[in-house]
Amino acid sequence: MDCVLAPDLPTASGHGIGAEAGRVQAALGDAERSLQRLVVARATVAEVLAEPSSSVAEPERGAMAGSPVPHCSEGMPASVLAADYQRIVSVLESAGREGMRCQQLAVALGLQAVPARVEGVRSKAKRLVERGWALQMRPGVFTALAVSAG
Repeated sequence: MDCVLAPDLPTASGHGIGAEAGRVQAALGDAERSLQRLVVARATVAEVLAEPSSSVAEPERGAMAGSPVPHCSEGMPASVLAADYQRIVSVLESAGREGMRCQQLAVALGLQAVPARVEGVRSKAKRLVERGWALQMRPGVFTALAVSAG
């Protein structure tokens, strides 16, 4: 003898068995779709990880305005710096061993010698020092390292 559930019998929650079966089937369908998305994602990750690392594109060497200042390494030309930093290095190179104060540097760059402009130049000069492109001889006085202009 087979046991058949009548769809109109109430369950403990007060709903009919048919309604409960429909809810369970909908939840099962959602779970199966989620599982399928996970299977596809896992396969995609496995494909990406299996690719040789040489397929990753190398970033371009030239800098753009707003780009970070790269650490200076031997033989690296100043042309890898953004234009503002190239100009600062160029002015510092022309200043020679005595170096320049930030206010002098700002004027040499064609900027007004107002605090906002001078502090902007100071910030960039300090960043050049941190990355090995310039030296801070004493507080507020900067000079360039021997850097090729190329």
